[in-house]
Amino acid sequence: MSRIQPVDRQQPPASIEQAFREHVAAYGGRITNMKATLGHAPLAFSVYMQWYPLYEQVKAILGERLAYLFAFSVSEGSNCPLCATFFRRIIIDHGERPEALELTDWERTVLDFGSEMAREQGRLPGVLYAAVAGQFTDEQVVVLVAFAGQMIATNVFNNALEVEIDEYLAPYLPLTPATPHEN
Repeated sequence: MSRIQPVDRQQPPASIEQAFREHVAAYGGRITNMKATLGHAPLAFSVYMQWYPLYEQVKAILGERLAYLFAFSVSEGSNCPLCATFFRRIIIDHGERPEALELTDWERTVLDFGSEMAREQGRLPGVLYAAVAGQFTDEQVVVLVAFAGQMIATNVFNNALEVEIDEYLAPYLPLTPATPHEN
């Protein structure tokens, strides 16, 4: 059970109602348990929803598949069941199995970059950083690192408040729980 109950999505407080409407209009989807929990603090909601435009930049850099796999690797590295399940859904809906991804060496390097960012609080081995940074401009590296940081912040929020996994994600839960160091 979540430590803080989400605000009522059907009748949210006036302070967040417009932000919810604007978010759904801009990005589609739904107001999830995480977003409804953030609804208690409109500024926090606004800050965390900047994930979406940042993710669009990551997709422009990495391509759609590698972008969602990158986000998945950060969530797995953070051991965040909610976010990892969210990205498991995307992976599965794109016809892959998260437990049996077929990756090139380059894709594995990018995913290692994301999971190490999460596991080691941003401290990356020089070789791993150089492998990724050598393929991108400084601006692109900043976007990737900022996005990983935003993803980690999202993971921390969900883990700290034990935000419940949304019902629509239940079919995508792993059959066995992941250990903190699985990818």
